[in-house]
Amino acid sequence: MHISLIGKKVLVGGATAGIGKGIATVLASCGADVILMARNEDKLQAVVKELDTSEGQHHRYLLTDFNDYEAHKSTMKDFFAKEQVDILINNTNGPVAGNIFSKGEHDYQQAFDLLFQNAVWTTTLAIPHMRKQHFGRVINVSSMTVKEPSAELVLSNTMRTALASWSKSLASEVAKDNITVNTILTGFFDTDRLQSLMQMQADKRSVPFSDIKEARLSAIPMGRLGKAEEYGNLVAFLASDYSSFLTGTAIPLDGGASIGFL
Repeated sequence: MHISLIGKKVLVGGATAGIGKGIATVLASCGADVILMARNEDKLQAVVKELDTSEGQHHRYLLTDFNDYEAHKSTMKDFFAKEQVDILINNTNGPVAGNIFSKGEHDYQQAFDLLFQNAVWTTTLAIPHMRKQHFGRVINVSSMTVKEPSAELVLSNTMRTALASWSKSLASEVAKDNITVNTILTGFFDTDRLQSLMQMQADKRSVPFSDIKEARLSAIPMGRLGKAEEYGNLVAFLASDYSSFLTGTAIPLDGGASIGFL
């Protein structure tokens, strides 16, 4: 099966590192024109230069800070006033880790803006063009904590679950327009974010980092961390015509780490 996204314009959030970069890299290799979003312009420029242009694509970037919701709203409004995309990848950095008693009203508001409001706003602006052309793909980079909440990621648990629910509702509304909306429940991938979370756990428990990593790997039936390109492969499938009857889902991508089967 060869996935071709030639002629498709893709907007990818958080695309300068980790999973976001992996997605952008794979979609570019499938022939898509990729627009990267992040807040570090130097990193954005570097990734644009790395992307495959064998099909003569035109890749570029959009500078935005997901942590500043009002500024991001303005950036997105200006962007969609001038152009449109066929495929939207909602992906941002994660909120600060912590348990339920360590977070207050301000923390929840920040996480709400970061993980829920940003995605809802951007998606709402992208949908009209997708409906008009009778094609579109919305793919949310989320977390397995939607199904199995983590005690130390209460902000992520809460807001990602809200977005998954909203996306399910959206999927039903736009299915007749040949627009699919799917969410990926991310497991443990080899990213800087995961490394920092494991280091935080090691520091909190006063144990070596290697002990935390060994415990994490032992919880994954495949016995290893996921690779960013593997993530990109699933996104490419969801973005393609091969997945045209698949919508409203929340798909675990976790090497079997989820305990439940629903």
